[in-house]
Amino acid sequence: MASDQEVELDHETSLLRVDNHVKSADGIHQYRPSSITPRVLSNQKKAHDITKDFTEAAESLGTGQLIKDEFFTLFEAVGALEIMDPKMDSGCLAPGETLEDDYDILRELLPEEVVGIVDQLLCAEVAWYMGHHLSQTLFSSLYIDRILWPEPKGLEQATFHRNDKPPSDNVMLHVVLRAFCLGLLKTCYFVHKQIVSETYYEEEDFVSNLYNRRLVPDLSIENVEDLLDQAIWLIEAKKELYTDHVRQALTSRLNFRKCFLRAALTDQSVSKEEHVAKWQICSSALVPLLETSKHGTAVPQSFSTKIQRRLASTVPPRPIMMNDLKDTSNYLQRFFADAEEAGGVFDCVKGSQNFVSLFETRKPQPSIYVRCLLSSLIHNKMRVSGETSFTHFIFDDLAELVLPADLLVDMVNYDVEAPQSRKFQIAQRMDVFVSRVGQPYLDVLRAMNMNRSRTRRMLCHTILDWENIQLDAEEIDIALREYTHEVPIAGQTPGEEDVWSFPLSSWAYHHKLHQMEWVVQLGFELHIYQIDELGGMYWYLQYLANFRLQHLQRIRTFTIRRVNLVERPTPEQTAAFTQSLSFLSFSMLEASATQSFADALSCVSQIHQQRPESSITRWALLTYMNEKLYISLVHLSLLPVNFDPPYSTPAYRYSLRMRPFLPISIPAVPSYEEFSSLVSPLSAHPQPRSALDKSLEVKRLGSLLEAAELATKIARKEWEAVSKSSAETARCQGCEKEWRARQKDVLRSVITVGIAISAIRKWIAGGMKAGKLKVEVDEKGYHDWWVVPKVKAL
Repeated sequence: MASDQEVELDHETSLLRVDNHVKSADGIHQYRPSSITPRVLSNQKKAHDITKDFTEAAESLGTGQLIKDEFFTLFEAVGALEIMDPKMDSGCLAPGETLEDDYDILRELLPEEVVGIVDQLLCAEVAWYMGHHLSQTLFSSLYIDRILWPEPKGLEQATFHRNDKPPSDNVMLHVVLRAFCLGLLKTCYFVHKQIVSETYYEEEDFVSNLYNRRLVPDLSIENVEDLLDQAIWLIEAKKELYTDHVRQALTSRLNFRKCFLRAALTDQSVSKEEHVAKWQICSSALVPLLETSKHGTAVPQSFSTKIQRRLASTVPPRPIMMNDLKDTSNYLQRFFADAEEAGGVFDCVKGSQNFVSLFETRKPQPSIYVRCLLSSLIHNKMRVSGETSFTHFIFDDLAELVLPADLLVDMVNYDVEAPQSRKFQIAQRMDVFVSRVGQPYLDVLRAMNMNRSRTRRMLCHTILDWENIQLDAEEIDIALREYTHEVPIAGQTPGEEDVWSFPLSSWAYHHKLHQMEWVVQLGFELHIYQIDELGGMYWYLQYLANFRLQHLQRIRTFTIRRVNLVERPTPEQTAAFTQSLSFLSFSMLEASATQSFADALSCVSQIHQQRPESSITRWALLTYMNEKLYISLVHLSLLPVNFDPPYSTPAYRYSLRMRPFLPISIPAVPSYEEFSSLVSPLSAHPQPRSALDKSLEVKRLGSLLEAAELATKIARKEWEAVSKSSAETARCQGCEKEWRARQKDVLRSVITVGIAISAIRKWIAGGMKAGKLKVEVDEKGYHDWWVVPKVKAL
């Protein structure tokens, strides 16, 4: 029986439906196929070929533009890829192409070819260290593939011939090249092990995927070294078969591999001298290798992308990545030099944060292996540099900043076992504090040892941990007053509360402020901020530095009070107080410098306000003059500022910049209304002004520039004095060279600002003619953290 809702078909289709059904003898309807194709017609929809329209629309898209439908998922996109596309299908074979390579692994090799293959393997190894996949580098070598697959069960199976046929007497293949390949794989095993044991980011810093292969972990380093020594002995024993140049080329490469293998074997018990010596040996062994590279003959057929079909068949084929030998040698020279310099952390246990911070500012940044090596030296098994326990390390930091020669950081407390003793109670509570602060403290060191983008991202998270540490430390400080019998500073006026020192909380607060400053400064280094945001972010930087300066002044007040309370200090106490006051003075000067320089580069609305000369010190002078410089450039319309960015508002961008700091209670993030009132020259479009207003404005700017020029001369003199500070005062032992270079960069920034101010003053005096002054904001200035505009008279 037919349903009530029948599908409407056109007349032709209805007839077709009737004709195709015939009644059989038993009365059952049967279907009879028809040669006529049925057509379903609709008055509402018609098919239309959109290929031409789609092609024309696609051609209108610019390079890098992408149109994505929210319902077209990644799964559907991958499913739309065409099979047998050579760019996407690793199993696609060209006409006449074979699945496997026809290169003969066991063929006789000339000595020059062995030199060439070794150099190619070295270039592939470095490409892996630089972040490329093993399938694109070392594992694309047919010789490496033959050794690793099938997996060798011992040294005897780690050969090229395996069970195919007995080895020939080809010394170059079965002795020299085999020894080098095994040494290379063992070196890569140690490098891989070192990196994966530390914090890193997959495919951002390093690709650890081994594609179900093992880098001969079961072979001992002694067996591999014996093979390398045997290969060197055979070459020297049969030196009449080779020319002197080829013999030197072969032995230099085997010696280099032996040195690199021994250096990559990380041993936490080594001294600084042993650590430095083994990397210096690598640098020396690299020289003869480079000098004899011209005697090698490359064998490109020994590398193939077809191996990727067995390594990763589900991903598109990737090209072989291999640098030339010159780039490889430059990379290795930096690699060995950085690894050697990482040993400087042995000399600056107290200044580990300064060392890591300065070490990571090198251009180019040290490789991921060197950074992981440095991390292992600093916090392996909760010990610092292999010598000082972590508790000692925290206590030294506390003593230098807030608790010089204090009972709270006296290790004698841990020798007392009587629970009724106050020393025992102090040790118990300090243990709680150290355990609470331990991991976040190491996280800061670990974050500073990342690539610069990750450093900033991780610091945005660590400041939240330190915010909680500060709150927890306040409770511990209150609990410790029962045992320290601290006397507060009485209020100056009746009704004013007494002031307590809160040493542990003050220490945590200082570290939190420093990390917040680093987050902002790294934003300048990474070019996160737009030109019209520079003034506002420099204002916020000086806002943070001002809090840190006031906090250090508070700490110094309590430190001087402790000194005065000790009637007859011992030599140890005197040394501790002297060191603490010296560090506090230097830190205050640094905070004042940061505040002043950032204030100079920012833009405040009260541009007529001038600081008393007595408050201007080093950074203060430089900041003061640069603040006036940016204000002048904006008001003179010399700075290319985008006041109307698309898809954005100043308030929205401010909220994005301040997002990492919103959960922080102290210092609180200023509201956007307060912020915009202080940096209005860069956050709102200047309104039209009358001729009188412009004249008054020019006079005000002229006075600002005059004051800034005076400040520049004083700042230059002050920064020259800063650069002469001792390494011990600046806590930069082990990284003094980098620290002094950074100070010189700041001094160059001072000179650049002075030149800019002089050029602007001359331009104003000349009538401010259009086209006679050129202003550029070069993000690649002398110092990454200080973006100084360059002004040139045309």
